[in-house]
Amino acid sequence: MKILTRTYAEADRRRLEQAGVHPLLARLYAARRIASADQLGEDFARLLPPSALAHADRAARLLADAIAARKKLLIVADYDADGATACAVGVRALRAFGAQVDYLVPNRMELGYGLSPELVDVAARRAPDLLITVDNGIASVEGVARAKRLGIATLITDHHLPGDVLPQAECIVNPNQPGCAFPSKSMAGVGVMFYVMLALRAELRLRKAFADKPEPNLAALTDLVALGTVADVVPLDANNRILVAQGLKRLRAGRGKAGLAALARAAGRSSGAATCFDLGFILGPRINAAGRLADMSLGIECLVTDDEARAANCAQQLDRLNRERRRIEGDMLDEANAALDGIGEAAGATLSMYQPGWHQGVVGLIASRVRERVHRPVICFALDEKKKELRGSGRSIPGFHLRDALDLLAKRAPGLILRFGGHAQAAGLTIRAKDLALFQESFEKTASELLPEEARLRVVETDGELEAAYHSLDVAQLLEAQIWGQGFPPPLFCDTFLVEEQRVVGERHLKLRIRREGERGRAGLDAMRFNSLEPLPGRIRAAYRLGVNEFNGLQRPQITLEHAEPA
Repeated sequence: MKILTRTYAEADRRRLEQAGVHPLLARLYAARRIASADQLGEDFARLLPPSALAHADRAARLLADAIAARKKLLIVADYDADGATACAVGVRALRAFGAQVDYLVPNRMELGYGLSPELVDVAARRAPDLLITVDNGIASVEGVARAKRLGIATLITDHHLPGDVLPQAECIVNPNQPGCAFPSKSMAGVGVMFYVMLALRAELRLRKAFADKPEPNLAALTDLVALGTVADVVPLDANNRILVAQGLKRLRAGRGKAGLAALARAAGRSSGAATCFDLGFILGPRINAAGRLADMSLGIECLVTDDEARAANCAQQLDRLNRERRRIEGDMLDEANAALDGIGEAAGATLSMYQPGWHQGVVGLIASRVRERVHRPVICFALDEKKKELRGSGRSIPGFHLRDALDLLAKRAPGLILRFGGHAQAAGLTIRAKDLALFQESFEKTASELLPEEARLRVVETDGELEAAYHSLDVAQLLEAQIWGQGFPPPLFCDTFLVEEQRVVGERHLKLRIRREGERGRAGLDAMRFNSLEPLPGRIRAAYRLGVNEFNGLQRPQITLEHAEPA
């Protein structure tokens, strides 16, 4: 483990502060390579134009023609929060434009991921004229071919990395496809669909479609775009930060979707004070719970309804599913940790795990937790008993491109991996149950070649010390109100503390009372160390976040320890 302090240009920090940025934020932004206040602009005018996204104009003409001809459109969604929000954006916008549109989402346990030939057969029963994929489809070569044989056209909107062969769809919109020069390669699936809807509105304007009726306000969909973007943990580049900022602005103004407000209430939060944390750790997991344990149609319905009673009912069901998901995850994590205790953590560049009874919808969460413990690429598998296949979900570490590693392995060992797809840091795959040992051996060999030695060292990047005067509720609220996420990380500070009290709460966490070294005259600070029961020594060096703890309507600043070691 190595703790590093982010560097920044002093000239950038001064320039930001002189422009009126809070002194602490000026230092934090400068360390994230923000050189001027102009780069922090969040208005719509700064968004990249839809015309810059390859084939968005072609998709717009395809959809405009379909609307004019009263064709039946069917959105094929994915079963995570990004797919659900992308579907909701499409349904809401297309209906506002006068389209006949419905949606279909595969059941994770039965049909798996993406536009498979089996899902096309299910879709065909609804007799659609055009299938529109959201957050999937770029790898659906066979599914698109099946749709074509059935006389069904396909429009793919996706953001995942393409394979060597692209589906023969009528149109593909994906910033990561070959030939697309769109500067923001990090858009989530919901962002891609939002851009297609912007392009469609521009096309309909050219066709005078709004001459005798109001033009739909697509800005009203940014709360959904913000949720999907943050929940999918895509890098928050400048364009994504604008989308998230606009969505949070709507939520805080009380103009968010009924379903999002209902989800916040079910979790004991207020959408009027929504933060990126709420999107990523409160609302997102509740939407995801539907796809993990049941049917994502429930999550999509929560996002497309404007009926507050219906939204509240959906939100309550999603909250119950999320509690069940947490229980299952806890049991699986206990099994994973017990297995790790038995095999040790030192050997090997990777870790591939399987336990009988593990849930297909939760293995990705377990892979993420195990990755945090062992700091190496981790893939966790669950058994599909009907097909005798193992469905895996992997999480990687900086410096190791997981999807590319699986691609190389698939080429080296044809037939070993039945299906795969994903990103640099997260990917999914399917193998035969009997091939687990062979996969573990092959994946380890591939990763050993590709994983740089420097990437194997766990590095914690911090923003250095936080002045004592900033350990306040006002500063905690200020930090929480900003746009943070993947690629634009939330502040992480590093100081030396004296541990005055510590006790176990919630069976898995440590609650502490700590004091900055050398500040006897000041009150101690409340702190939490989640998912760790190991007692801390009396004097620690800690990397920590400053946040807000709300209990019984009372707010207090709270420190969350991300890493602690003897000082």
